[in-house]
Amino acid sequence: MTAVPRRRMVPAYLATGGRTRPGTAGFERLTVLYAAGAEPPQEVEDEHRRLWELLRPGALTVVEAAAHLRLPVSATVFLAADLVETGCLRARAPIPRAQQTDRSIVERLLVGLRTLR
Repeated sequence: MTAVPRRRMVPAYLATGGRTRPGTAGFERLTVLYAAGAEPPQEVEDEHRRLWELLRPGALTVVEAAAHLRLPVSATVFLAADLVETGCLRARAPIPRAQQTDRSIVERLLVGLRTLR
């Protein structure tokens, strides 16, 4: 039988400091987070520092960061909101889905290209 790796479980209420709402407006699940360059203050919790270190090399969405930290998305939103308030992280809205191309325009373009022959 293979040993299952033990993971440290941090209850969401401990990671959020017992708060029920983040300090700033909440983020969507696909909000992109990236480090702003400034190192977090020494007095931040370990979970905040882990999030900042995770984002230092590049950007991740809230959902991806939550998966790496093994925390619920809701708890990750709290951590990210705290770090955005201190200026250690930046957040940007998710990239919107591309609009569907109108099929009739494409068909007219193809007809026009075929007549050029």
